[in-house]
Amino acid sequence: MEGQDLPYVLIDHIGGKHGVYEDHVEFLEKHFHLITMTEYLENKKFLSNKIRAIYMWYHRPVINEELLQSLPNLKIVASSGVGIDHLDLKLISSYGVKVSNTPFVVSTDTADLGMALMLASSRRLVEGYQIAVSPDTEYFPADWLGAEVSGATLGIVGMGTIGYKVAERAKAFEMKILYHNRNRRNKEEESAVGAIYCKKIDDLLQQSDFVLLSVNLTPQTHKLIGKRELELMKPTATLINTSRGLVVDQDALVEALQNKVIKAAALDVTYPEPLPRDHPLLKMKNVIITPHIGSATKKTRRLMMENMMESIQAGLAGLPIPNEVLL
Repeated sequence: MEGQDLPYVLIDHIGGKHGVYEDHVEFLEKHFHLITMTEYLENKKFLSNKIRAIYMWYHRPVINEELLQSLPNLKIVASSGVGIDHLDLKLISSYGVKVSNTPFVVSTDTADLGMALMLASSRRLVEGYQIAVSPDTEYFPADWLGAEVSGATLGIVGMGTIGYKVAERAKAFEMKILYHNRNRRNKEEESAVGAIYCKKIDDLLQQSDFVLLSVNLTPQTHKLIGKRELELMKPTATLINTSRGLVVDQDALVEALQNKVIKAAALDVTYPEPLPRDHPLLKMKNVIITPHIGSATKKTRRLMMENMMESIQAGLAGLPIPNEVLL
């Protein structure tokens, strides 16, 4: 296909803080005529009717009614990652525009990170590293101990693709696996990982040594874990969050950690991101925070880009869209 015949696709920018990766651009430009937001705003009159898709990387460009009104031939918004809480699906749908995301390519890496956080927190790896490299360290204390993961009870809240992959990994650690989900998995899936279904989240919270959150952020899961839920957990329990920061009431979490209601927390997500530099969570030794890196590997980010490209191509061709997000 000649360059002038390529479909016009709007992106936010290339490179920098939140831009499309420069090493992805060469591949994308074989399939699309990429238009940055700056280029669009500078030549809006000419480009408005040409743009047929939006390639949304790191939640950018922001899609609002003003943008949708200005793009009469827009057919599809392809969003990176699994979360869709940054999208107003009803608004986008009202303009006849379809939406896709990339839920399956992120699941393996995010499950890996969930296990990494569990291990790092239980064995106090960050604290241990600081002891090992500190210029003040003269000896390694024999009574500096962590907690065992093997044989412990893991409660998974949200047994979707990511949650199930966590369970597969936890099985190798001979963990007892409990899970809470909107819909119960079939018996074969439960048996394959040795998972036990908890219809009530309270039962899971009371029994688990580690509680791992793997849910989408929705009105129903907003602050799903608050003061009441934290008080149901064991005082020796650790909370792990790889979903979205707003799934947890952070003020309640700070209070629970300060008062030893629970033992520790390991968070790949917070609200906001990053946290203010004076936030209490940043000062606690029993808290590990990573910078929302669940899917942050070169291979996965490349697969995300390719999935988004395929969704755009399908949407523009009137074909079924891989990973279409439905209302």
